[in-house]
Amino acid sequence: MSTANSEHWVKSSYSGNGGGSCVEWRPSAITSGVVPVRDSKDTALPALTVPTTAWTAFIQHLKA
Repeated sequence: MSTANSEHWVKSSYSGNGGGSCVEWRPSAITSGVVPVRDSKDTALPALTVPTTAWTAFIQHLKA
């Protein structure tokens, strides 16, 4: 999976501006069945891909 900077990534609202625990995900990839997640502090690192069903369950858990 490409992690090119031209792709649209969304920074987690839980990531602070102090440089700690910054996570981004690429919502446009959801239709492919996986959600790429990466460290926004070092976008050259490869993205972790998570199945869409697992990502949805994770987000629902955070909202609970």
